[in-house]
Amino acid sequence: MDLGLSTYSFPWAVGVPGSLPEHPMTPVELVEQAATYGLRYLQFGDNLPLHQLSEEDLEQLIQRAEAAGIQLEVGTRRLSVDNITRYLTIAARCRSPFLRVVMDDGGYEPEKEEVIRIINELLPHLKESNVVLAIENHDRFPVREIEEIIKATSTEWVGVCLDTANSLGAGEGVREVVEVLAPYTVNLHIKDIIIRRVSHKMGFTVEGSAAGKGMLPIPWIIEQLSRHSRCRTVTLELWSNPQSTLDGTLKTEARMVEESIEYLKAVGCT
Repeated sequence: MDLGLSTYSFPWAVGVPGSLPEHPMTPVELVEQAATYGLRYLQFGDNLPLHQLSEEDLEQLIQRAEAAGIQLEVGTRRLSVDNITRYLTIAARCRSPFLRVVMDDGGYEPEKEEVIRIINELLPHLKESNVVLAIENHDRFPVREIEEIIKATSTEWVGVCLDTANSLGAGEGVREVVEVLAPYTVNLHIKDIIIRRVSHKMGFTVEGSAAGKGMLPIPWIIEQLSRHSRCRTVTLELWSNPQSTLDGTLKTEARMVEESIEYLKAVGCT
């Protein structure tokens, strides 16, 4: 599978609310990071919304990515007809093969039946744009319900952006997630984690780690997805703990990106 970076590879550098760097990483700087590591894919998530770029900045991003030989992948948050149709225009312009979507947005939490209705209304737009809707497993919906949504809409035009950590919020582990969602997965988010029992023994903490240094069975995940020949790209995402200073946090994040890329290339991601 082909390896790519994301705005969530550098969440602190892009800017976390309440902890913004003096000079947040720009879209073009993200392209340059991907090019520096010899990668060919870059995914934009909801922490750097493309619809908020000016026309000039969006065009500059597209041209810089094309010049660097980097494929852009587009993402957003909020599964509504208005938002998705807006982002399908952006995805088509960026030549993104899929549109990654986190269904919820703040207090916006459509039930399964409403999600199915919305997606079915969007199907003609997906076909016209030639863009697959990639639903990200994200806390609220168990993976069996995500599978039900896909089967009730379109297995051709609706797929999964499989995140290796998010479904912990729905009480599900990565092996269960992969076993159910692998046939529908068009993009994989590698987000390695470490789970530790707290000192008083009544509970656990979940923390991010560089890829290959946590508990994630990464080679097994890649092998399982490869069997279905639908997932083409692996996207690195990171949860890095804040340090005592923002500068220290940014340095830790950059180090974790480098370590993760080195590991993922070693296990066969190109």
